[in-house]
Amino acid sequence: MNLTHHFLIAMPGMEDKTFNRSVVYLCEHSERGALGLVINKPSDINLKVLFEKIELHLARPELGEAPVFQGGPVQTERGFVLHEPVFTQAEKPEESVYASTMTIPGGLEMTTSKDVLEALATGAGPRKVLVSLGYSAWGEGQLESELAENSWLTVLADPAVIFDTPVEKRYDKALMLLGLEAWTLSPDAGHA
Repeated sequence: MNLTHHFLIAMPGMEDKTFNRSVVYLCEHSERGALGLVINKPSDINLKVLFEKIELHLARPELGEAPVFQGGPVQTERGFVLHEPVFTQAEKPEESVYASTMTIPGGLEMTTSKDVLEALATGAGPRKVLVSLGYSAWGEGQLESELAENSWLTVLADPAVIFDTPVEKRYDKALMLLGLEAWTLSPDAGHA
């Protein structure tokens, strides 16, 4: 089972404050573990404030009020930028445009180097971005165990949920990808 480029949708019984009603985009999933970013938990700062803190002027006013997200409880001081590919598959160069980019099978990219923020500061860079501080991680077998405990639902990711859906509607929109609504889910995990 490979859940790369899938959403993890927290079941209503998830009591962990970090993950309660969360939607996690999985950037990587293998036998070694999983890495993802929570896409629906905004922090108390926006991109304009973040750029001021790192002494860059954001030349993309449409991004200024976008929230910086709490990507997860690991390395919360480190930035992660989830974005559309800068190039189409046909015109993609051999090496990434940015110093540290993970190309995610399914179409998105995640960059951890400051150069993507510098590109945004000049008015360039990816058109659609989600910036988070911190990430979510699961060790070997940990996510599979949580799935077996009915802690999460999974569904193939839809970038429109990440980039085109208001933050407060992302949980419900992700559930709709499965044909579900939150009120239909029980907070109690069932086992036969």
